[in-house]
Amino acid sequence: MNRGNPPLRSPVSFVKLGPSFTPRRITSMISTPWKISVLGLALALSVSTSAWAQATKTTKPAAKTPDPKSAAGKPAPVAKTGVQGSVGPSALPRIYAPTRPREVAPKYPWKEKIATTIFWIGEVPTQGNPVPNHKSSWDPNWQVNYGGYDDPDPSNRSWNFCPKNFTPKLNPFYVALPFNDVQNREIAKIKIPWHKAKWTGNASDTVCENRWLAIRSGSKVCYAQWSDCGPFNTTDHDYVFGNSRPKNQENDGAGLDVSPAVRDFLGINSGALCDWHFVEDSEVPDGPWKRFGKNNAFVKNDDAELAKLRAEYQQLVKKRDEWLNSNIQEYRNNARPR
Repeated sequence: MNRGNPPLRSPVSFVKLGPSFTPRRITSMISTPWKISVLGLALALSVSTSAWAQATKTTKPAAKTPDPKSAAGKPAPVAKTGVQGSVGPSALPRIYAPTRPREVAPKYPWKEKIATTIFWIGEVPTQGNPVPNHKSSWDPNWQVNYGGYDDPDPSNRSWNFCPKNFTPKLNPFYVALPFNDVQNREIAKIKIPWHKAKWTGNASDTVCENRWLAIRSGSKVCYAQWSDCGPFNTTDHDYVFGNSRPKNQENDGAGLDVSPAVRDFLGINSGALCDWHFVEDSEVPDGPWKRFGKNNAFVKNDDAELAKLRAEYQQLVKKRDEWLNSNIQEYRNNARPR
């Protein structure tokens, strides 16, 4: 007896004919000459079926190496087994390292640890500052156009960084840098990065006035417009547009003057070390430096938008009045007794 194979059973008697039809009953139902043939056929079928079942249990086809890409060039489907990751099934859980946004270097690099002094519109000459500030290097009527004296006394300034006595007509966030492009035109053409794009060709026109800067002290950053030249120098192009330190030796080598508004926003005193660099208009964020001044492009844009809205409002009011007058007259005509 072959002990490696399961017992021989006829699929004919137990599957096709049901459990009540045994080999003995089958042989009693057929004639003697056919008994041997029927039993032989059943035995042969049982042996072959058993052998086939045993072969399928012990022999498996070799696994095919998966093609990384299908014939259409698309990635092969991922098997639905293993640990579920954030994208789909995978053999191991996916791990994502935290990332930081890439820091882009500014167009104009920071000039760091620059001695910074305070100046203001209407400042009278003193021994330490012999130049009066009722006019600037580019505006002979600076104080008049500003609207008055930009009092630096903190007790005379309001919460919005403006003087209490009046609303300034120019931006109260202003600075001075030691270069005058009108007086140094040939050097300005070479040194100022935006000169070609901004200069009108008129020798008296400046491309530096009202240029935006960012001034940094600690974690605070303030934005202001370049409105005057100094301190103590108007030709230091290597410092303003290059990588040199300020040439000035007065006031601990000061290279930047800032207005009382900038001082109050940053919370600094005269002589503080600050960082600064030029910025484009598109880089200036919202803040108090966008609120005042006819020299402030952001205020001009707001005024133009406000004027446009007012004009549209007047048109709507006019159309409303015309519609009301027309309908009221029609109502009165229909309401009269006939």
